[in-house]
Amino acid sequence: MIIKMFVGLILLINSVTVNNSVEYSKLSKTDDLSVIINLIDRKAPDFSLKSVDGKVVKFSDFKNKIVIVDFWATWCPPCRRGIPDLISIQNEFKNDVVIIGISLDGDKTIKDVPGFIKDYGINYPVVYGDEKTVIAYGGIEAIPTSFVIDKKGNIVDQHVGLVDKNVYVNKIKELLKKK
Repeated sequence: MIIKMFVGLILLINSVTVNNSVEYSKLSKTDDLSVIINLIDRKAPDFSLKSVDGKVVKFSDFKNKIVIVDFWATWCPPCRRGIPDLISIQNEFKNDVVIIGISLDGDKTIKDVPGFIKDYGINYPVVYGDEKTVIAYGGIEAIPTSFVIDKKGNIVDQHVGLVDKNVYVNKIKELLKKK
């Protein structure tokens, strides 16, 4: 009985996540050969996105850093739970790591992003995601989805769903040992 309730809850959460997200479901299928080649090579796609404060943030601006790219939205409960860990990681590894939050908030909630950042004390760049970036990262089907990228620009880890802080920290420490 408990297992059936748990499975039902998971299905409910999944349907809420899919139905409330920016309409990216059509983006998970792509014919763009360059995207497919990048994902096979595991090179992180470059992007150039507008930040909440109006600046343009490029992935390529963070060469020689470990980067965590986190696709999220303000209305997503698991995203909200993970943000304090990302803030802590940014503080702890500020010289070697940068976290980039890519907001996938849609028309109804995009206005909430600046206040959300202030209320949570987010200390890393937050940019507004677009269709091109979602496609470039293989199509984001659920949030949060995060990518850990080494100093050479290679995707070394990908997570769908809430990630325990220690998973990130252990991967960062592993990558910092490789020089």
